Amino acid sequence: MLKGLDPLLSPELLKVLAEMGHGDAVAVVDANFTAMTLARGKRVIRLPGVGLERACAAVLSVLPLDLPGQPVAFMAVCDRPADYRSALQGEVIALCHAGGGAAPARCEAVERFAFYEQVKQAYAVVQTGELQPYANFLFRKGVLTGPADSR
Repeated sequence: MLKGLDPLLSPELLKVLAEMGHGDAVAVVDANFTAMTLARGKRVIRLPGVGLERACAAVLSVLPLDLPGQPVAFMAVCDRPADYRSALQGEVIALCHAGGGAAPARCEAVERFAFYEQVKQAYAVVQTGELQPYANFLFRKGVLTGPADSR
């Protein structure tokens, strides 16, 4: 265990998040998502029994989001108006705003099959135990900045 880190962040998950570069994406998906098929050849980390909101909170506690831009995508719910958000999607979007600085306008709903195509390009997939359908998010990694070099 390490101080200050969410205990849900296993060594394997921390390694994957640290390896990601600026612009790489990690998908955090529900239990029914076709992770092994879409992430063929990539890392799939399983968090069985863990809900989506909890997993996203852990990931976002260490992952800087790629701002400005659209650093967050989520699977749009089929047969609903374009602006529809499930309660769970709304909770994760609120986490993105509170913990990652990504306002809701920077969180984009993506049609299901287009979302699948984006996941194919992701660096890794974190599959949760979430049973609610359409509980799938993509987070694009940003950069950390520090004080300007004064040498």
